[in-house]
Amino acid sequence: AELLQANGVPTPRTLVIDRRGIARVEAELGFPAVIKIPDGSFSRGIHRVADAKELTAVAATVFDESDLIIAQEYMRTDFDWRVGVLDGKPIYVCQYEMARGHWQIVRHEGDGQMVEGESRTLAIADAPPAVVDTALRAAALIGDGLYGVDLKETPAGIFVVEVTDNPNLDAGIEDLVLKDSLYQTVINAFIERLDRRSQPQPRRGNGAKETGPQTGRAAK
Repeated sequence: AELLQANGVPTPRTLVIDRRGIARVEAELGFPAVIKIPDGSFSRGIHRVADAKELTAVAATVFDESDLIIAQEYMRTDFDWRVGVLDGKPIYVCQYEMARGHWQIVRHEGDGQMVEGESRTLAIADAPPAVVDTALRAAALIGDGLYGVDLKETPAGIFVVEVTDNPNLDAGIEDLVLKDSLYQTVINAFIERLDRRSQPQPRRGNGAKETGPQTGRAAK
Protein backbone atom coordinates (compact mmCIF):
# COMPACT_ATOMS: atom_id res chain seq x y z
CA ALA A 1 0.00 0.00 0.00
CA GLU A 2 2.77 2.43 0.94
CA LEU A 3 4.75 1.56 -2.20
CA LEU A 4 1.80 2.26 -4.50
CA GLN A 5 0.96 5.50 -2.75
CA ALA A 6 4.56 6.71 -2.83
CA ASN A 7 4.72 6.14 -6.58
CA GLY A 8 1.46 7.82 -7.46
CA VAL A 9 -0.55 4.69 -8.27
CA PRO A 10 -4.16 5.48 -7.30
CA THR A 11 -5.54 3.32 -4.49
CA PRO A 12 -8.48 3.55 -2.12
CA ARG A 13 -7.47 5.37 1.04
CA THR A 14 -5.58 2.72 3.01
CA LEU A 15 -4.26 2.42 6.55
CA VAL A 16 -1.97 -0.23 8.05
CA ILE A 17 -2.68 -0.22 11.77
CA ASP A 18 -2.11 -2.08 15.02
CA ARG A 19 -4.41 -2.24 18.04
CA ARG A 20 -3.49 1.28 19.09
CA GLY A 21 -4.51 2.77 15.75
CA ILE A 22 -8.04 1.43 15.46
CA ALA A 23 -9.60 4.87 16.06
CA ARG A 24 -7.95 6.11 12.86
CA VAL A 25 -10.40 4.10 10.77
CA GLU A 26 -13.38 6.25 11.70
CA ALA A 27 -11.36 9.47 11.79
CA GLU A 28 -9.59 9.05 8.44
CA LEU A 29 -11.74 6.68 6.39
CA GLY A 30 -15.24 6.92 7.81
CA PHE A 31 -17.85 4.22 7.30
CA PRO A 32 -18.42 1.86 5.71
CA ALA A 33 -14.83 0.64 5.69
CA VAL A 34 -13.12 -2.60 4.74
CA ILE A 35 -10.93 -4.48 7.21
CA LYS A 36 -8.44 -7.08 5.93
CA ILE A 37 -5.79 -9.37 7.27
CA PRO A 38 -2.54 -8.93 5.32
CA ASP A 39 -2.42 -12.52 4.02
CA GLY A 40 -6.06 -13.26 3.22
CA SER A 41 -7.12 -15.02 0.03
CA PHE A 42 -10.28 -15.96 -1.86
CA SER A 43 -12.17 -13.15 -0.08
CA ARG A 44 -11.45 -14.66 3.34
CA GLY A 45 -10.26 -12.43 6.14
CA ILE A 46 -12.03 -9.44 4.61
CA HIS A 47 -14.83 -7.65 6.44
CA ARG A 48 -16.99 -4.62 5.78
CA VAL A 49 -17.87 -2.61 8.87
CA ALA A 50 -20.74 -0.14 9.00
CA ASP A 51 -20.03 1.71 12.24
CA ALA A 52 -17.72 2.00 15.24
CA LYS A 53 -19.42 -0.81 17.16
CA GLU A 54 -19.01 -3.26 14.28
CA LEU A 55 -15.43 -2.10 13.77
CA THR A 56 -14.57 -2.86 17.39
CA ALA A 57 -16.07 -6.34 17.18
CA VAL A 58 -14.40 -7.23 13.88
CA ALA A 59 -11.03 -5.79 14.90
CA ALA A 60 -11.02 -7.88 18.08
CA THR A 61 -11.38 -11.02 15.97
CA VAL A 62 -8.92 -10.00 13.26
CA PHE A 63 -6.21 -9.00 15.74
CA ASP A 64 -6.31 -12.57 17.07
CA GLU A 65 -4.91 -13.61 13.66
CA SER A 66 -2.54 -10.77 12.89
CA ASP A 67 -0.61 -8.03 14.72
CA LEU A 68 -1.37 -5.64 11.86
CA ILE A 69 -4.53 -5.16 9.86
CA ILE A 70 -5.32 -3.23 6.71
CA ALA A 71 -8.20 -0.76 6.73
CA GLN A 72 -9.37 0.50 3.38
CA GLU A 73 -11.91 2.93 2.05
CA TYR A 74 -14.98 1.07 0.77
CA MET A 75 -15.69 1.58 -2.92
CA ARG A 76 -18.94 0.12 -4.18
CA THR A 77 -18.81 -1.29 -7.71
CA ASP A 78 -20.78 -3.95 -9.57
CA PHE A 79 -17.60 -5.78 -10.52
CA ASP A 80 -13.85 -5.86 -9.98
CA TRP A 81 -11.23 -5.85 -12.69
CA ARG A 82 -8.30 -8.22 -12.50
CA VAL A 83 -5.31 -7.98 -14.81
CA GLY A 84 -2.95 -10.94 -14.83
CA VAL A 85 0.65 -9.77 -15.22
CA LEU A 86 3.74 -11.90 -15.85
CA ASP A 87 7.22 -10.55 -16.57
CA GLY A 88 5.75 -7.07 -16.69
CA LYS A 89 3.26 -7.93 -19.45
CA PRO A 90 -0.51 -8.44 -19.29
CA ILE A 91 -1.60 -12.03 -19.93
CA TYR A 92 -5.34 -11.84 -19.21
CA VAL A 93 -8.03 -9.37 -18.20
CA CYS A 94 -11.19 -10.39 -16.33
CA GLN A 95 -14.26 -8.79 -14.86
CA TYR A 96 -15.57 -10.50 -11.72
CA GLU A 97 -19.10 -9.56 -10.73
CA MET A 98 -20.13 -9.44 -7.10
CA ALA A 99 -21.85 -12.56 -5.78
CA ARG A 100 -25.61 -12.14 -5.77
CA GLY A 101 -26.76 -10.18 -2.75
CA HIS A 102 -23.20 -9.66 -1.54
CA TRP A 103 -20.56 -6.93 -1.65
CA GLN A 104 -17.68 -9.25 -2.65
CA ILE A 105 -17.08 -11.45 -5.68
CA VAL A 106 -17.15 -14.52 -3.40
CA ARG A 107 -19.73 -15.18 -0.68
CA HIS A 108 -18.78 -17.75 1.94
CA GLU A 109 -21.72 -19.75 3.26
CA GLY A 110 -21.99 -21.14 6.77
CA ASP A 111 -21.56 -24.71 5.48
CA GLY A 112 -18.19 -23.87 3.95
CA GLN A 113 -19.48 -23.53 0.39
CA MET A 114 -18.44 -20.60 -1.79
CA VAL A 115 -20.83 -18.74 -4.10
CA GLU A 116 -19.11 -16.71 -6.80
CA GLY A 117 -20.38 -13.98 -9.07
CA GLU A 118 -20.33 -14.22 -12.85
CA SER A 119 -17.11 -13.50 -14.74
CA ARG A 120 -16.16 -12.14 -18.14
CA THR A 121 -12.76 -12.49 -19.77
CA LEU A 122 -11.64 -9.97 -22.38
CA ALA A 123 -8.88 -9.89 -24.92
CA ILE A 124 -6.26 -7.48 -23.67
CA ALA A 125 -6.79 -5.25 -26.70
CA ASP A 126 -10.49 -4.95 -25.80
CA ALA A 127 -9.93 -4.00 -22.18
CA PRO A 128 -9.91 -0.32 -21.13
CA PRO A 129 -6.33 0.92 -21.62
CA ALA A 130 -6.42 2.83 -18.32
CA VAL A 131 -7.20 -0.39 -16.44
CA VAL A 132 -4.34 -2.30 -18.08
CA ASP A 133 -1.85 0.55 -17.78
CA THR A 134 -2.61 1.13 -14.10
CA ALA A 135 -2.25 -2.59 -13.38
CA LEU A 136 1.13 -2.71 -15.13
CA ARG A 137 2.37 0.30 -13.13
CA ALA A 138 1.38 -1.39 -9.89
CA ALA A 139 2.89 -4.78 -10.76
CA ALA A 140 6.17 -3.21 -11.91
CA LEU A 141 6.68 -1.86 -8.40
CA ILE A 142 6.41 -5.37 -6.94
CA GLY A 143 8.60 -7.38 -9.33
CA ASP A 144 8.52 -9.50 -12.48
CA GLY A 145 6.59 -12.49 -11.14
CA LEU A 146 3.04 -13.69 -11.76
CA TYR A 147 0.56 -11.26 -10.23
CA GLY A 148 -3.13 -10.54 -10.28
CA VAL A 149 -3.82 -6.83 -9.97
CA ASP A 150 -7.31 -6.09 -8.64
CA LEU A 151 -8.82 -2.75 -9.58
CA LYS A 152 -12.00 -0.75 -9.08
CA GLU A 153 -13.42 1.40 -11.89
CA THR A 154 -15.37 4.31 -10.43
CA PRO A 155 -16.59 7.72 -11.62
CA ALA A 156 -13.53 9.16 -9.86
CA GLY A 157 -11.14 6.93 -11.82
CA ILE A 158 -9.30 3.61 -11.67
CA PHE A 159 -7.99 2.43 -8.30
CA VAL A 160 -5.72 -0.51 -7.42
CA VAL A 161 -7.25 -2.44 -4.51
CA GLU A 162 -4.43 -4.95 -4.16
CA VAL A 163 -1.75 -6.94 -5.92
CA THR A 164 -1.96 -10.66 -5.24
CA ASP A 165 0.83 -13.16 -5.83
CA ASN A 166 -1.52 -16.16 -6.04
CA PRO A 167 -3.87 -15.22 -8.90
CA ASN A 168 -6.41 -17.68 -10.25
CA LEU A 169 -5.75 -19.46 -13.52
CA ASP A 170 -9.00 -21.41 -13.83
CA ALA A 171 -10.16 -23.41 -16.84
CA GLY A 172 -13.04 -21.66 -18.55
CA ILE A 173 -12.43 -18.31 -16.84
CA GLU A 174 -8.99 -16.71 -17.02
CA ASP A 175 -8.03 -18.91 -20.00
CA LEU A 176 -11.22 -18.24 -21.95
CA VAL A 177 -9.51 -16.02 -24.53
CA LEU A 178 -5.99 -17.46 -24.80
CA LYS A 179 -6.88 -21.06 -23.86
CA ASP A 180 -3.76 -23.28 -23.82
CA SER A 181 -1.57 -20.34 -24.84
CA LEU A 182 -2.08 -18.87 -21.37
CA TYR A 183 -0.56 -21.92 -19.69
CA GLN A 184 2.20 -22.12 -22.28
CA THR A 185 3.13 -18.52 -21.51
CA VAL A 186 3.46 -19.34 -17.82
CA ILE A 187 5.43 -22.53 -18.49
CA ASN A 188 7.80 -20.65 -20.82
CA ALA A 189 8.44 -18.10 -18.07
CA PHE A 190 9.35 -20.91 -15.67
CA ILE A 191 11.71 -22.43 -18.24
CA GLU A 192 13.42 -19.10 -18.90
CA ARG A 193 13.95 -18.55 -15.17
CA LEU A 194 15.43 -22.01 -14.72
CA ASP A 195 17.67 -21.51 -17.75
CA ARG A 196 18.99 -18.26 -16.32
CA ARG A 197 19.73 -19.90 -12.98
CA SER A 198 21.65 -22.72 -14.66
CA GLN A 199 23.99 -20.37 -16.55
CA PRO A 200 27.52 -20.02 -15.15
CA GLN A 201 27.90 -16.88 -13.07
CA PRO A 202 30.55 -14.41 -14.34
CA ARG A 203 33.56 -13.86 -12.15
CA ARG A 204 34.00 -10.44 -10.65
CA GLY A 205 37.09 -8.30 -10.23
CA ASN A 206 40.56 -9.03 -11.60
CA GLY A 207 39.87 -12.64 -12.35
CA ALA A 208 39.43 -13.30 -8.66
CA LYS A 209 37.01 -16.01 -7.79
CA GLU A 210 33.77 -14.72 -6.32
CA THR A 211 33.11 -15.94 -2.82
CA GLY A 212 29.78 -16.73 -1.22
CA PRO A 213 26.78 -18.62 -2.56
CA GLN A 214 25.42 -18.01 -6.01
CA THR A 215 21.86 -16.82 -5.92
CA GLY A 216 19.18 -16.39 -8.54
CA ARG A 217 15.55 -15.47 -8.78
CA ALA A 218 13.45 -18.51 -8.09
CA ALA A 219 10.43 -19.33 -10.18
CA LYS A 220 7.16 -18.76 -8.41
